[in-house]
Amino acid sequence: MDKELIIRSSPEAVDFALLKDGKLIELHKEEDGNNFAVGDVFIAKVRKAVPGLNAAFVNVGYEKDAFLHYHDLGPKMSSLLKFTKSVSTGKLKDFSLKNYPFEKDIDKDGKISDVLKSNQSILVQIVKEPISTKGPRISSELSIAGRYIVLVPFSDRISISQKIESKEEKERLKRLVRSITPPGFGVIVRTVAEGKKVAELDKDLQTLLSRWTAMCKKLYKANHPAKVLGELNKASSMLRDIFNDSFTGIHVDDDALYEQVKEYVQQIAPKKESIVKLHQSSTVPIFEKFGIERQIKTAFGKTVSMSKGAYLVIEHTEALHVVDVNSGNRSNKANSQEDTALEVNLISATEVARQLRLRDMGGIIVIDFIDLNTAEHRKKLFNHLRDEMKDDRAKHKILPPSKFGLIQITRQRVRPEMNIKTREDNPNGFKGEEVEAPINIVPKITHDLEQILKKDYKKVTLNTHPFIAAFLTKGFPSIRSKWFFEHKKWVKIQPRDAYTYLEYHFNDQNGKQIK
Repeated sequence: MDKELIIRSSPEAVDFALLKDGKLIELHKEEDGNNFAVGDVFIAKVRKAVPGLNAAFVNVGYEKDAFLHYHDLGPKMSSLLKFTKSVSTGKLKDFSLKNYPFEKDIDKDGKISDVLKSNQSILVQIVKEPISTKGPRISSELSIAGRYIVLVPFSDRISISQKIESKEEKERLKRLVRSITPPGFGVIVRTVAEGKKVAELDKDLQTLLSRWTAMCKKLYKANHPAKVLGELNKASSMLRDIFNDSFTGIHVDDDALYEQVKEYVQQIAPKKESIVKLHQSSTVPIFEKFGIERQIKTAFGKTVSMSKGAYLVIEHTEALHVVDVNSGNRSNKANSQEDTALEVNLISATEVARQLRLRDMGGIIVIDFIDLNTAEHRKKLFNHLRDEMKDDRAKHKILPPSKFGLIQITRQRVRPEMNIKTREDNPNGFKGEEVEAPINIVPKITHDLEQILKKDYKKVTLNTHPFIAAFLTKGFPSIRSKWFFEHKKWVKIQPRDAYTYLEYHFNDQNGKQIK
């Protein structure tokens, strides 16, 4: 399993594509001027407390006030408020929390009006970026993420990632981290810390403590609202969260970004520095070279084609996302209808897991798989989907198949969903009408041709629009040549000026249309 990160830079934004064995599994965009990224910490002012919601609206500088629920205050809220006031006024200059007297924890089921007042200064962290008409979601339980650990001020808990399965390793890490963590701070140990020595953990901890100190220094006489701690740039934060030994390449097309990424990889994995490469071709853009543009066009439409003729239909509503699984008109090589359904469902489960990450779909997702009659097959499908979603960094929960064969998933949404236009203006001249990009129609033609060639036709002719005909026949090897190598049968392609852009028909040796 080889992973590659492809980074494309432009004046307006930086695009990040994560490939797994050459297949696109994540796509992110960092736009200039995004001042409210997940992880950013602000010194802000409470606009008003709303007892009916048991929440407060906080001015963080966005056009809509941020939402802070009582349960996101954290038990040490009183200590944080007192600390923020002391540091802002210059009364407290020791930021280590070593001798800082903690206040009593707030009531777990208390009221927001008992803790926060209008116009009060407060330290908050973005946990969900602004989406649609809503402002950011914030929390006062601050955390600063590093490569191996996450630093949690005003806490004394040492937590270990649940993905580390070995009991002995958990105990070892807990013991090591407890020995180096200063008083007043808690630590969450990340999965990548497994097997690491105390020196590496301590180096990461000291980096995080220096970021905490730098943040506190900004609080003195700070304007409200103001960002006092920014998350790492997107390239570094992605590498921090996902980089491991399975990475075989990081390709960047910008000199400054290349140096920045190389320096960060040198810090976190010196032996892997050589996999960072600069893409210098002026003729072939970096996303074209790695086949990413083609994958984007075919993966972000309403219909997503898969192997063996199966396809997904993905619909978005205000309340939830719906995914319908279809077997298509694939040939049945399996022993029974049940086996065919299981095979299509397993292929679809893999693609659904990929689509959720790729589009960053959040909220409620309902998947209508093909009905399975046996409990054993339903369990196999559920386990397969769960395994495929193990690498998904977003928090999610999967429910077993219902009596109707539906699987329901809830997936955390922390930023707007990735939405890419996969349709183009109709070149036939119909104003306002859009059609699928030609790159999308080719897989459909290929699939139909495969079904036709399974039957014993002596000669097959494809009639299609001249644009599509040119797309299929030009270059070496052309798409038509690939058909010949695979099926050992030459397909004549006849351009037809009268056809609309996406219209195509197959004819047999007698000129009759093949249905």
